[in-house]
Amino acid sequence: MSGRPGGQAAGVLETLGGRGLSLGVAESLTGGLLAARIVAVPGASAVFRGGVVSYATDLKHAILGVEASLLASRGAVDPDVARAMARGARHVLGADLALATTGVAGPGPQDGQPVGRVFVAVAGLLAPGTDAGEWVRRLDLGGNRQQIREAAVTAALELLVGLLAGEPRLAE
Repeated sequence: MSGRPGGQAAGVLETLGGRGLSLGVAESLTGGLLAARIVAVPGASAVFRGGVVSYATDLKHAILGVEASLLASRGAVDPDVARAMARGARHVLGADLALATTGVAGPGPQDGQPVGRVFVAVAGLLAPGTDAGEWVRRLDLGGNRQQIREAAVTAALELLVGLLAGEPRLAE
């Protein structure tokens, strides 16, 4: 899917469009980069519903419905928070599938997690008429702040590409 113009995002949109599915995103550390990568593809509006940038932890609860107790006990950088963000985006945006990103881009640790610790998640349907599922992938990325954010976007799209291809590789 990544050999065409627009790379992974174009392939994801083409596959989802062919299956009659819509996509939304919930972003924290990527701060809109994932949505920007998706909308850079001509015709994205046929599949992409929108995104929520919930950079502040309280917004993950207020907008996406992530349980306040989960955020209080584990912090925002957690696999279950990533899952809940994707689930919440799916609900808020009315999308069949949603991607979520949460993690630490730096300059320092957050919630007891080191710089470069990232979780990307997918929630929803892989095909019409199937049961919804949830998948998450943990990443330990190197590089500077921007490199970590860009790598998180790529990893989120890679996770979805794998799931759509029937290969849920690298998911926890």
